Amino acid sequence: QVYLRESGGGLVQAGGSLRLSCAADLQTFSSYAMAWFRQTPGEEREFVAVIDSNDYYKTYADSVKGRFTISRDNAKKTVSLQMNTLKPEDTAVYYCTAGVSATPRARDYNYWGQGTQVTVSS
Repeated sequence: QVYLRESGGGLVQAGGSLRLSCAADLQTFSSYAMAWFRQTPGEEREFVAVIDSNDYYKTYADSVKGRFTISRDNAKKTVSLQMNTLKPEDTAVYYCTAGVSATPRARDYNYWGQGTQVTVSS
């Protein structure tokens, strides 16, 4: 069963924007913290952003702070990542994930999507 499904990736020029979405098939979606991680070949998954279950707390990696915005809609069971002023170094596969606590550690998350590719050309 696929619990999380990402969409919205693609190819964009540097300075452009993309909006990633993640649809969740989790009965208790509103009880989960939701996060985005990204990964490039040969590297570990890197924390990007997290939002807690009640939309009270958000935090971002320093590398994306001020450019990316995470949001959620508990009624629709979705989480989004608005990415602005994209840079070539943002190129990666982006993963949506759900967990009990809003942490920046990949090991704390229980459910993962299959990822969506984001490529930023210079």
